[in-house]
Amino acid sequence: MQTEQTQEQETLELPVGGMTCASCAARIEKQLSGLEGVVSASVNLTTERATVAYDARKLSPARIAGRIEETGYTVPEARVELSIGGMTCASCAARVEKALNGVEGVTSASVNLATERALVRYKPGAASVEGLIRRVEETGYTAREAASQDEDAEEAERARRTRKDFWILMGAILLSLPFAWQMSSLLPWSGGHWEFPRWWQFVLATPVQFIAGWRFYWGAWHVLKNWGANMDTLVALGTSAAYFESLAVTALGVEDIHVYFEASAIIVTLVVLGKFLEERAKGRTSAAIKKLIGLQARTARVLRNGEEREVPVDQVMVGDVVLARPGEKFAVDGEIIEGRTAVDESMLTGESLPAEKGPGDAVIGATLNKNGAVRYRALKVGKDTALAQIIRLVREAQGSKAPIQRLADQISGVFVPIVLLIAAVTFGAWYLLEGFTPALVNAVAVLVIACPCALGLATPTAIMVGTGKGAEAGILIKGGESLETAHKLEAIILDKTGTLTRGKPEVTDIVPFDGMGERDILALAASAEQGSEHPLGEAILERGKAEGVDLLPAADFTSVPGPGLEVKVGGRLVRFGNFKLMERHGLSLEGRMGAGGGAGA
Repeated sequence: MQTEQTQEQETLELPVGGMTCASCAARIEKQLSGLEGVVSASVNLTTERATVAYDARKLSPARIAGRIEETGYTVPEARVELSIGGMTCASCAARVEKALNGVEGVTSASVNLATERALVRYKPGAASVEGLIRRVEETGYTAREAASQDEDAEEAERARRTRKDFWILMGAILLSLPFAWQMSSLLPWSGGHWEFPRWWQFVLATPVQFIAGWRFYWGAWHVLKNWGANMDTLVALGTSAAYFESLAVTALGVEDIHVYFEASAIIVTLVVLGKFLEERAKGRTSAAIKKLIGLQARTARVLRNGEEREVPVDQVMVGDVVLARPGEKFAVDGEIIEGRTAVDESMLTGESLPAEKGPGDAVIGATLNKNGAVRYRALKVGKDTALAQIIRLVREAQGSKAPIQRLADQISGVFVPIVLLIAAVTFGAWYLLEGFTPALVNAVAVLVIACPCALGLATPTAIMVGTGKGAEAGILIKGGESLETAHKLEAIILDKTGTLTRGKPEVTDIVPFDGMGERDILALAASAEQGSEHPLGEAILERGKAEGVDLLPAADFTSVPGPGLEVKVGGRLVRFGNFKLMERHGLSLEGRMGAGGGAGA
């Protein structure tokens, strides 16, 4: 859905489902034009979209969508993926998800902390992408519509952030090491407790607290402005209590009260270390998407105005005539209009043998053109190609939620307020029993230890890794629910064996007869296939090289399309192919080999 606004009117574009002919489009146009406030209405049967110019003071987008449905047609549900910024823990994800689900017109919203993305399904007209982004921003986070081309930019931004976090972490560790040395004096075999001068401790702890720990203050304030709390709130409160109590005691010169500069500095350092490791883990789990995107062709040779032009693949349009030379990938999905070739479709089908293709046959983008130059007409481009759909399915699966995660999210949503309450009760109880210092120590321990990140991050990260590894192996997992129930499988039924191959043919057996040895047969076969581009020939030649056989000179190579080939190897005529080729030359292999085999003579 797109909305354009001028000073006089607004324009709304909606998808329309259920139209079968021109009279359907005309009927919808008539019904929309009859609405008070509609300036003009146009329905395109081909694109299945309605464009309505209307007066926003008299009419709402929801009423326009409602009129289409009242007419007997549908406004299909739309989906959008938003990139969310500013989330630091599971409670953040829960807050954003709750806010999006509360928007009128949203049918479902799922926020994934690990991918930092939200998948939202909504009714066009009742909700808009702009409204969803505005709602996220009102909650205290940032949002923008995600797109596949964002991957490189997001990866570069993640790498920049990781480098920055690394150096901050190194600085925090260096400044915290003296505190670790000081704390080791508490061990029984250390010979007695000692401390650095308190002002030294202040100098060491301050940069850790306010430079390395700034992210927690910023995150806590950002959420607090919207009357919320998250993990940053816990860390900021706990470490600040220890730091400022120590600062007050040091500034006032009170010697009989312990200071906790070492606690605040080491806690901040450890939490920053944990966040750094989380970011690295999240970065690695996107490898499957990157590999799938890497399968796409980068450019395409297109015939325009009688000239051959090389253009970026995202500039190919439906209807363009595209050229594919041997060894190149097909840029987009299309139909061959000229030429014949063999196409390696193993990345999509798992079949080890290339499929023979000719005029009228369909080709899929990112599959490999093996041995013939062809021209094909582009039928699906951009996000409509088969590979783009696979990438979308994998990304949605990585962002989906397993049933167990919904329980974790519910707990995370109320976790922080409960922890704050427990910390306050802990402080009060210990203050009455033991005094201020034990009360502060135990309250800080409750705040810092009770971090919900592992609870909210473990499951989505596991789903990302599982679906990603599956995609790398050619297995598409529908979502988190399917992954969670997979452990109950007792049997797997496959409709064909092609999906179980390695994606390319290999020589598995050599059956010698008439006194010839395996190595002799392999030497003749590999030598004969030196000039062949057939995938079976490539497999035989590869096996010969692996076995280290000596290749003999080959001459007078003649390909016999279908049955095999004829060639002179070392001055000796060799016919190499299937049973049809052998029978054509009066050679009988009955009783010597299983059906379907091949031999040379």
